[in-house]
This record gives sequence, structure tokens and C-alpha cells, in this order.
Amino acid sequence: MDSATSTFRLVERFKGGETEAFTLIFRKYRRRLAVLVHYKMNAGLRGTLEVDDILQEVFLAAAQDMGNFTYRSPGSLMAWLSRIADHAIVDAARHQKRGKRHAEEVLRFRSESNPAGPEPVDAETPSQLFARAENMHILLKKLDALPDEYREIILLAKFEGLTTREISERLRKTRESVALTLHRALKRFRELEAMAERR
Repeated sequence: MDSATSTFRLVERFKGGETEAFTLIFRKYRRRLAVLVHYKMNAGLRGTLEVDDILQEVFLAAAQDMGNFTYRSPGSLMAWLSRIADHAIVDAARHQKRGKRHAEEVLRFRSESNPAGPEPVDAETPSQLFARAENMHILLKKLDALPDEYREIILLAKFEGLTTREISERLRKTRESVALTLHRALKRFRELEAMAERR
């Protein structure tokens, strides 16, 4: 945890006023969180809202509330971001049922139309955005090819960052059963990666 870019140090730097530290947090966690958000959203919501829209809400809420976050372990920030994502998805679904959100209800980063908003956390070129979208599509395709049980356990362990004990409590299974299922799931995922590379 001595590294200036460890999660603990980045959180401390951001709390100390270094806004660029949040950009590094965003880059470090965006992909994992995007995958989680994709699977947490129902098909109807996915059809009308982009994952990036939810991510923007999550990271904006996180930036505003970081002072209340306490780092406890390597997975604590991811768990906290995941809970914020849950709330953002519920809010989005609620607004979808009520009809389109009014522009003033939606939090947004600084832009020409919103000069008072907070600084955007990332600025990518169109080619970078395209490459990121392609990589995400490939990853989601591999995860979709897994049996539901395998996909769920990989999401909990590798994307949400839960320990086998935490997964066993959530799924109400023994730690041994969770560890075995995770081992099999990762083996199957690696097989899918190898098959994709051979094509």
C-alpha cells in the first residue's frame, strides 16, 4: 500500500484535494464496474440506457461522497461503488417507469451546457472509446457464454471483489463449495478465451 497509485493512496490523495487522483480511481475501476452494472441492469433498462450513463452517475456520486468512505480492505472501495451502482440502477428504473427524467434531475459533469458541474473524470478520443467498447463487447460475450452459476460467481469474486467467505454468506453455500465452483468457473472462462484466440 506504499504505492502512490494503490487504492488506499488514491482515496487519501483525493480526500486531500488532489482531483486528478479521482481520474485514476475512475480508470482503475471503470471496467469492472461496467461489467457489474451491465449484469445488474434488466434487459428493459439496458435497451433504453447505456451502461456509461449509470457509470457517470456512480462516479459522480462517489466523488461527492468520498469524504464518508472509509477504506477497510482491498475490496472495500469496489464494494462501496457497487452499492452506489445498485442505487443508481434502482433510480434509473424508477425514472423509466415515471417517464423521461427532466434534465435538471440528472447530475452531469462540467460541459458548455453545464459550466457549474464537476470536472469530468476522463477524456478519451473516439478511437479509444471504440477500442474500449470492443473490448467490453468481447468480455461480455465470454461471460454470457458461461452457465449462470459460473457467471455469477466470477462477477462476485473478480468484478465485485468479494472474498470466498463473503460469497458463501451471500449465496448461503459453504466456502468449500464456493471455492470449487469458482475454480471450475475460471477454468471454463479460460477455455472460452483459448477457443476465441484460436479463431
